[in-house]
Amino acid sequence: MRDFEYEAPVTLDAAVSLLAEHDGRARPLAGGTDLIDHVRTGRLKPDLVVDLKKIPELNVLEMGAGGLRLGAAVPCWRIYGHEGIIRDYSALADSVRIIGGMQIQNRASVGGNLCNSGPAADSTPALIALEANCVIAGPNGRREVPAEAFCTGPNMNVLSRGELLVELRFPPRPPKSGSHYRRFIPRNEMDIAVVGVGAAVVLDESGERFVSARIGLGAVAATPLFARDASDLLAGQPVSEEAIRRAAAAARAIVRPIDDKRGTIEFRIHVTGVLVERVLWMAVDRARNVPHS
Repeated sequence: MRDFEYEAPVTLDAAVSLLAEHDGRARPLAGGTDLIDHVRTGRLKPDLVVDLKKIPELNVLEMGAGGLRLGAAVPCWRIYGHEGIIRDYSALADSVRIIGGMQIQNRASVGGNLCNSGPAADSTPALIALEANCVIAGPNGRREVPAEAFCTGPNMNVLSRGELLVELRFPPRPPKSGSHYRRFIPRNEMDIAVVGVGAAVVLDESGERFVSARIGLGAVAATPLFARDASDLLAGQPVSEEAIRRAAAAARAIVRPIDDKRGTIEFRIHVTGVLVERVLWMAVDRARNVPHS
């Protein structure tokens, strides 16, 4: 492994200053489960690693009337062990529960998963479905970006030099809402999604009609996708096989997958439709049966 300097600042300002001073030669570390491996293999060659785990703002995990605040360094186990998240933000809990094994989940964070910006990242479709907003800090202050706009290409994102992701903010979930994340993987090869789908729905008081829906797709394009047209098709429609099939067809129409050893283009397009239908039905079931705070 290449030698590098290590700093563990305890304030956000100090971390931003360190990243800015090194002009692209520093790397932030939230969990490090990907970063350290990339340094070990030579894919990344930082002069400085800035450990973010001691910064309070990046470790916040709060739920209240204003929704959910999730610090970028909060490890997966804290998320899927949080009763409020399991109840109100189920898709998020679903996704972090399957990121690596127990050892990885003790360190890895949703913030790190998002900042790696892999097209097949498990948490990103759930973030899109649940309307997460990314709070970014840098030398020029703070800004916010919707989760669906954060990734700009494979392993590329909107962060400029000196910037880091501070937290993710989710709006409160209304009554009769539910969400789910599911993926298809080739377990005999690797634990990476061939297709991943996250969906969140809001139903009317009867539970028989969609008020709104959001569908996020992973591993089917250069970046995770917000299937906006497919989501909009469900608004105001009865909860029915026909409506959900139309949404699945609209989701299939926007994907641009590749052929690789995990799956062919044709297979990924087909699986996208299958998973959209299954994930929507599970989200509907949760909306009908899970009481919200």
